[in-house]
Amino acid sequence: MEASAHVDTFVRDHLPPKAQWPKLAFDLPELRYPGRLNCAAELLDATVAAGQGERIVIRTLIEGKSYSCTYRQLQQRANQIARVLTEDLKLKPGNRVLLRAPNNPMMAACLLAVIKAGLVAVPTMPLLRATELKQIIDKARVGAALCDARLAQELELARAACRDLKRVLYFNDEGADTLEQRLASKPAVFGNIDSAADDPCLIAFTSGTTGRPKGTVHFHRDVLAMCDCFPRSCLKPRQEDIFCGTPPLAFTFGLGGMLCFPMRFGASTVLIERLTPDALLAAIQKLKATICFTAPTYYRQMAGLAKNYDLKSLAKCVSAGEALPDATRQLFKEATGIEIIDGMGATEMIHIFISHTPERVRRGAIGYAIPGYAAKVLDAAGRPCAPGEVGRLAVKGPTGCRYLDDARQLDYVIGRGGMRGWNLTGDACSMDAQGYVCYQARTDDMIISAGYNVAGPEVEAALLQHPAVAECGVVGVPDAERGQIVKACVVLKSGYTGNEPMVKELQEFVKKSIAPYKYPRAVEFLAALPRTETGKLQRFRLRETA
Repeated sequence: MEASAHVDTFVRDHLPPKAQWPKLAFDLPELRYPGRLNCAAELLDATVAAGQGERIVIRTLIEGKSYSCTYRQLQQRANQIARVLTEDLKLKPGNRVLLRAPNNPMMAACLLAVIKAGLVAVPTMPLLRATELKQIIDKARVGAALCDARLAQELELARAACRDLKRVLYFNDEGADTLEQRLASKPAVFGNIDSAADDPCLIAFTSGTTGRPKGTVHFHRDVLAMCDCFPRSCLKPRQEDIFCGTPPLAFTFGLGGMLCFPMRFGASTVLIERLTPDALLAAIQKLKATICFTAPTYYRQMAGLAKNYDLKSLAKCVSAGEALPDATRQLFKEATGIEIIDGMGATEMIHIFISHTPERVRRGAIGYAIPGYAAKVLDAAGRPCAPGEVGRLAVKGPTGCRYLDDARQLDYVIGRGGMRGWNLTGDACSMDAQGYVCYQARTDDMIISAGYNVAGPEVEAALLQHPAVAECGVVGVPDAERGQIVKACVVLKSGYTGNEPMVKELQEFVKKSIAPYKYPRAVEFLAALPRTETGKLQRFRLRETA
């Protein structure tokens, strides 16, 4: 191991014991990184040094007008912010910095600046409330924050209740003592901290689908590894590509797809703060975007709107965050001609590890372990399952789970036996003889009813094929006779009524689509489903309500 650049060793000191770390594999030549590495310098400064500084890196739309920023301009702004952090706030390598903003150029510049300065970025979702922010600040012992002024209220409430958060600067603000005001006097050059490749640079908090978010620690080399695996093998980006989409930069799906991936390949990205399905399609049309990242719920809605837009520039679409129903895939393909690239990833693994190219899609499957990763499906005893048998998904590659001071590390990384060091992602899956992985459910979302195993997403996929269903979520609820029964929470499309005849119609429809014992014995009609800010369905909230 290289000597750490961190003066503040809190994060390194609160990693799991080494015996609980995942085993890593750097089998591809592009994954063999040097011992000294600053990932922000690789993503940004290296492009400028290669003579590509005038290429556009960020595009945005503000009140219908388009604006852009070059790699050189982004580098200069990130350098100035890094100077504010180190010179004005007196932050030392290893200190944690909370970042809070919607997807905009300043959020991108702040992320890069924090990492250039050898600090540890703690990005947070814009919609988090003070109680949630306090949990993150306390867990990561955050001492400083850079925050969009429009999100100040909840941060100030959290700050008043936190012991450690002492220094906060706001940006996108014309008031006194703002980040922009301090930047004005700073030179546009900065000496990047000479980080070790395994120095922590990011604490990504899970999105809370279980109600108990965890802090996942990622090193400089992890950030580059996510760029050198999925996009290189499945997306094959070019410098001319324009990325766009909805996932927040605070979510690793968004950090990769909306910032790091395009930068790694000298391409550009579209950062827009609020995007509805209509607005996303309009942005693709106006800015001629070629690659889109968003969640299945957006693709389903976009399919019905696509005919209203010129999408000739759009070539590739990536779905992740939750299971992509085949009905949604087919709807979108019929509307646009584009085969969605499905992906399975995890905050713990930083990004996607199972996917496919558009040419190698297989209906009913997510894909296969992408180059750089290996995957197996294990039974309850930790032995590889036979092809087609449902078990727990285990993954190994150049990234892996390291929770910040969390006993749940023992649940994620296998601690003994022949699979020691593999990551258990919490997904119930099967794998065929060719290595294609079929998703069933989260392991804690499997419904056991009268001795039968029922995967909620399979029932959801069947319901989504009904013309009346806009969205649905399926959970198991307690039942005295059967242990659990399958319950469907359904959002109907406009023009349909949620009544008893509709309940019967949906139940019979499911019985004809999949094995009859899987049909929802209870159906509840809702105006909307509970989702995280990243678009993931919060099934635990549906269970709590039930």
